Amino acid sequence: MITFLISLIALVLGFLIYGKFVEKVFGPDKRRIAPAIRKADGVDFVALPTWKVFMIQFLNIAGTGPIFGAIMGMWFGTSAYLWIVFGCIFAGATHDYLSGMISLRKGGIGLPDIVGQYLGSAMRKLMLFFAVMLLILVGAVFVSAPASLINNMVVSVGGFDNLLVWICVIFFYYIIATMMPVDKIIGKIYPLFAISLIFMALALMVLLFMRWPAIPEVWDGLHNMGPEIGITNPDPIYPALFITIACGAISGFHATQSPLMARCMKSEMLGRPIFYGSMITEGIVALIWATVSSWFFYNEGWREVCTPEMVAEFTGQSERTVTQFFPAPKVVMTVCEGWLGVVGGILAILGVVAAPITSGDTALRSARLIVADALHIDQRPVGKRLMVSAPLFAASIALLVWQLDNPDSFNTIWKYFGWANQTLSVFTLWAITVYLALKHKLFIITMIPAIFMTCVCATFLCVSKDAIGMPVEYGYPIGALVSVICLLSFFIWYNKKFITLHKTNKYGERVR
Repeated sequence: MITFLISLIALVLGFLIYGKFVEKVFGPDKRRIAPAIRKADGVDFVALPTWKVFMIQFLNIAGTGPIFGAIMGMWFGTSAYLWIVFGCIFAGATHDYLSGMISLRKGGIGLPDIVGQYLGSAMRKLMLFFAVMLLILVGAVFVSAPASLINNMVVSVGGFDNLLVWICVIFFYYIIATMMPVDKIIGKIYPLFAISLIFMALALMVLLFMRWPAIPEVWDGLHNMGPEIGITNPDPIYPALFITIACGAISGFHATQSPLMARCMKSEMLGRPIFYGSMITEGIVALIWATVSSWFFYNEGWREVCTPEMVAEFTGQSERTVTQFFPAPKVVMTVCEGWLGVVGGILAILGVVAAPITSGDTALRSARLIVADALHIDQRPVGKRLMVSAPLFAASIALLVWQLDNPDSFNTIWKYFGWANQTLSVFTLWAITVYLALKHKLFIITMIPAIFMTCVCATFLCVSKDAIGMPVEYGYPIGALVSVICLLSFFIWYNKKFITLHKTNKYGERVR
């Protein structure tokens, strides 16, 4: 618990100190007229109160990432704490703030346009395809997970067991929320969802401090602790940990969501509390669930919160590991009911359910806006919104059907989602780095995380059993080589842009 306490303080200080430094590097201008006012259309460009924009941004990016990702990430051990803290402060929150502020300054443009402006038209086309595919994946993943939680909750109180009904209900909501103006549904119900999610996180944190459970600390070792509790992870701790914990540390998905709120902000001066602050808040949620997961698995906390029937069922099935019997959604359900009682458990679970639902609907909304911007389709008429959205809905439904036919597909999909998520962050970080270089600002603050995440994603693609699956002796050097090539490419461009073109002869005349 000492590690948890230090990590919590570090995240708060990160917002107060490093967040202010990143803000100073960018240089927000309070005199600029925000797109929400300058381009108001009553559908997507709508000025909203600051507290609502923060709540919406937080719920957009939260999803199941900082909860399920943190639970599965802690299967590797205490190194998860370091990734959540350092990743969130120096990579994730910086990534979210700068991508959101660039969108805001450029009139609310989407991620593909940001990447295209600073990495070239070819990268823009790649990002257009990549971002839309990721958002469709999010729309599908964030239907099945909350539907499963709702169904389990209903069954636990004696209701009917029908997962398909809840999937249909959630997806119908997605269709409505994607089509409606941002202030009609999202702007009204998100604050209620946020209260549930914040209540859940605060309640669990208070109980952690009250109980002060004996759990592994970082000084116990940063090795893969999974085998100690019967977890055999098919992929090595590096780079799998940095893929598994995405939304709680850094996530490219966030850069697709920030433009939604960039179109609703009233001033550039609100960027740090909205973009940087919401990511730090998400990091705190991930930290709480990582600690709960550590107690649940490494200290056999599951024995305390499970019913006698569940304990007997698990101990009687020796062929199943503890993580197979308790997947992430089941951990959430079991802990909330066991620690917070029936009423508190329902409120907490509503928070956990609300998070992925509010990410799923805005994912599809963001996909609609990205496609509409690319094709220059006006989104004020409802018919044109439907024309863009229909293929997106169809693709999400097809992926959902595949999930239902493959009940064990969640972990596999999560890995692909995690890799796509982090790969998107790589392109975003390099685009931001170029932007800062062009503006003669301190680009090293995004170049370092860009190099690291490039290495992580390239290595994962090489060594993961769900990808190429080559031995680490080959995969690690290849991942490092890819990052070195990207770094050299950047400095070759930088040299041509700012050094070669500005050389002077002995007379002080500029030469080429």
